[in-house]
Amino acid sequence: MRELLEAVADGSLSPTEAEAELRGYVTGDAGRFDAARQQRRGIPEGIFAAGKSAAQVAALAETALETTGRALITRADDEHAETLESTLLESFPDATLERWSSTVLVRTADYERPALDATVGIVTAGTVDGPVADEAAAVCRDAGATVDRVDDVGVAALDRMLDQLERLRETDVLIVAAGREGALPTVVAGLVDTPVIGVPVSSGYGHGGDGEAALSGMLQSCTVLSVVNVDAGFVAGAQATLIARALDAARN
Repeated sequence: MRELLEAVADGSLSPTEAEAELRGYVTGDAGRFDAARQQRRGIPEGIFAAGKSAAQVAALAETALETTGRALITRADDEHAETLESTLLESFPDATLERWSSTVLVRTADYERPALDATVGIVTAGTVDGPVADEAAAVCRDAGATVDRVDDVGVAALDRMLDQLERLRETDVLIVAAGREGALPTVVAGLVDTPVIGVPVSSGYGHGGDGEAALSGMLQSCTVLSVVNVDAGFVAGAQATLIARALDAARN
């Protein structure tokens, strides 16, 4: 305790960092940021932007950078992204900001990204599944796993996936995103011996649309796979990360 107080007094530690050390979380006007989740859970907290103002998202991201050196923001729209870029790069001019679809990842200059001896394959049935897959990929990259992305290999032309089969078999865990009837994860899981995480995507329409048919199909899969909620790329990425961390620990 005294060391923390002395560090705050001499300016080597900010009050926000000290609060994170003492409580495990930091409370601000935009809410509480769980700065200790990485140590407790193996997966850092992501900031869910949908439903929050751009200012609230930027405030939480700034707290994340100050306490953990990185901020992962999901479901960010253009206004969120523009505010993040203008606000965070002013406070942390040496930080790097990357954006994939609705996912934004920011790291400070002195942040040391972990490295995992594991490869996560991320597969999409079609282009429309890309943003959900981007979210999953950002989580896995942030955790230090190698990401091997295979896009547009849906079952409407099964030879596209079969052409990539050996590549899929070389991965340690697979995330497979598909909308419509959600058949691709079932097909992939029947052909590989690695864990498969199915992600139903809300790309269908009409009866069973908005991901309902895809979710039902994956839950009824006759091959063994795990299934997350509709459009839950972050959750799929987090599950794959935990598997990758376990494999890395076993290998090292």
